[in-house]
Amino acid sequence: MSKARIPFYSLAPQGLQAMIALSQAAKASSLGERIVELVNLRVSQVNGCGVCVDMHWRDLVRQGADPRHLNTVAAWRESPFFDARERAALRWADALNALPHRDDTDAAYGELREHFNETQVAELGYAIAVIRGWNVINLSLRSPIPVNPPPGM
Repeated sequence: MSKARIPFYSLAPQGLQAMIALSQAAKASSLGERIVELVNLRVSQVNGCGVCVDMHWRDLVRQGADPRHLNTVAAWRESPFFDARERAALRWADALNALPHRDDTDAAYGELREHFNETQVAELGYAIAVIRGWNVINLSLRSPIPVNPPPGM
């Protein structure tokens, strides 16, 4: 377990509040909270952000998601537990998260548009961007997974 390099949550309150507001906007979007949290979990898994994996897994469980289903998010392509809309969102999350090192967004975008309108595509882009931001902050500053998470986390 790592020790946080700095207490960033208390050092830049305006940035923190902006990130929280964007996260809340993503959850309140027309995508639905389940899609947003599945994307948050998947992107955090790919990026290796333990704090975020823990947080979003717990949030999905609170929403009533089956833990067995959530255990297969890392292998969503082979998992029978996700519908076509969720698969399109997870594929888009993988594609956007891989930018700029790999760009396979053309095929993913075609599939995405079968299930999401233009507004929802934009909302999903913001959701992916904000979780990537949280991952970068938490990973770079070595935020540890809290043994006893504070309320709201």
